[in-house]
Amino acid sequence: MLSVAVVGSGPSGVYTAQALLQQSLVPDVRVHVLDRLPTPYGLVRYGVAPDHEKIKSLQNSLRAVLEDERVTFVGNIGVGGADGVSPARLAELYHAVVYCVGASADRALAVPGENLPGSYSATRFVSWYSAHPDIGADPFARDALGALSAVVIGVGNVAVDVARILARGAGELRRTDVPSGALRALEESRVREVHIVGRRGPSQARFTTKELRELGALPGARVVVDPVELALDPAYAAPDGLPGALPLPAVVRRNLEVLRGWSAGSGADAAGAVPGEVGAGGAPGPAADAGRRIRLRFFLRPVELLERGGRVAGVRFARTAPDGTGGVRDTGRYEDIEAQLVLRAIGYRGVELPGLPFDPVRGTVPHAAGRVLRGGVPSPGEYVAGWIKRGPTGVIGSNRSCAKETVASLLADAAALTRRTAAGDPLAVLREWGLRPVEWTGWLSIERAEAELGRSLGRGPVKIPDWAGLLAAARDENR
Repeated sequence: MLSVAVVGSGPSGVYTAQALLQQSLVPDVRVHVLDRLPTPYGLVRYGVAPDHEKIKSLQNSLRAVLEDERVTFVGNIGVGGADGVSPARLAELYHAVVYCVGASADRALAVPGENLPGSYSATRFVSWYSAHPDIGADPFARDALGALSAVVIGVGNVAVDVARILARGAGELRRTDVPSGALRALEESRVREVHIVGRRGPSQARFTTKELRELGALPGARVVVDPVELALDPAYAAPDGLPGALPLPAVVRRNLEVLRGWSAGSGADAAGAVPGEVGAGGAPGPAADAGRRIRLRFFLRPVELLERGGRVAGVRFARTAPDGTGGVRDTGRYEDIEAQLVLRAIGYRGVELPGLPFDPVRGTVPHAAGRVLRGGVPSPGEYVAGWIKRGPTGVIGSNRSCAKETVASLLADAAALTRRTAAGDPLAVLREWGLRPVEWTGWLSIERAEAELGRSLGRGPVKIPDWAGLLAAARDENR
C-alpha cells in the first residue's frame, strides 16, 4: 500500500488526491488530506465571493473526492508552525507528502502611508466577509466601512470582487453564507464611491469579462469609465489588433467592448468635476444620489497614501502612459483620489513553510516536476502542487494539470517510496503527539451547525466565523 499525505484541502490538494485515486499504476493507495483549518475546500470556501454561487458549487465535486473511502480528511492539523507538525516528523508517518499550501500572503505596494489605519490588503477584506477564522473581530466591522469613498488598487478579478461586494446592497447578500457580523457591517456601510485603479491600460487588465460585466449588473450602482483614459491604450483604438502585431486575445477584445459601452454613457461624469462626487472634505456634494458609483481608472500608479487625522485620506497617483514596449512610463503629472478606505489587490505571494526549502524571490518551493529540491537535489517523498509550486497564476482549473504532473512524478518514485516505513495509523500517532484532528464527521457537524445558525436567522446556511465556534461544532457529535 502507498500511504500519502496531502497538505491542504483546497482545489490543488483535492485534485492531487483525485489524481492519486484515478491512476492505475499503484492499485492500493490511501490518502490523508490534512488541513490547518477544521474545514475543507480552502479558497473555494474562504476566497470565492459569496455571491458567486456557481463557482462555490465546485465544493460538490471536491466533496466527492474527500468522501471516497480511500481518502481521509484530517482537519485542525497545522504543518510547519510552532503548534503543528514539522515536515520531518510528517515524513515519518507517510511514504510521501505533497504540500499544496497555496500562496496566502498579499503583495505590498511599498509606498509611504501603506500602513495607515484604513489601508488594508484585499486578502484581509475577502477573509473577513468569507468568515475565515484567523480574522476574528476585525476593524472592517468597526470603522472601515464608515468611509464614503474607497480605492481598490489593482485590476484583476480579486479587485473586481471586493469592489462588487462594497457596491452591492447588503440585502442581496442575505441569501448567501456571509457571516452575521459582516452582513451587519455591510448593511451599515456608508461607501458610495468605489475606484478600481490600475497602473497600466485596459488591454493589460487581468479581470475576466464575466467578472467585469457583473459590475454593470449591480442594482443601484453605476459604472463610470473615462473615455480619455481608454483612448491612451493603443489597443483600445485597434480592437482587431495593432498593425504588424498579433491579434488581441479574445478576453481582451471582450473587455474593451464592455468598457467602450460604459464609457459612451459616462460623459463628464467620468473623472472630472462631477455633480455629487466625493469632494476634498470627504462628503458627497449636494447632487449626490443614494446609489453607488464604481469608477474604473487606468494609467495611474500609486506613489503615496495620504493622511488626515491619523488615518488614510486618499491616494496620490503618478499619471502613466504607454512606453511603446508593453510597459508604462511616468508622465510627471500626479492625481490625488480622495478615499477613507484603501484596499490593495495586486497579487498573492507564497509563504515559507518552516522545514521546507523556499525561494524568497519567486515565493515558491524549489522543485523539479513537483519533486521538492533540497540543495538542488530531489528530496525523496516530498512533493509540491498548486500555487506554492508554480506561483499564484491561473484559475482554479489550472490546479488540475499541475496536480497531475506532481502525481506522475510521485508514481514514478513509488517503488522506492513503498520500501520506506510508514505508520500503520497516522491519526493515532498525531493524537499521541497531542494534536486533536477534526475528521470528516466533525466537518459534517460544522455543516449542520451552520445550517442551524442560518435557520435561526431566517437565512440559508451561515458560516461560523471563529475558531472556538468551529471547533465546538466539530466536537458536538450529537448535533
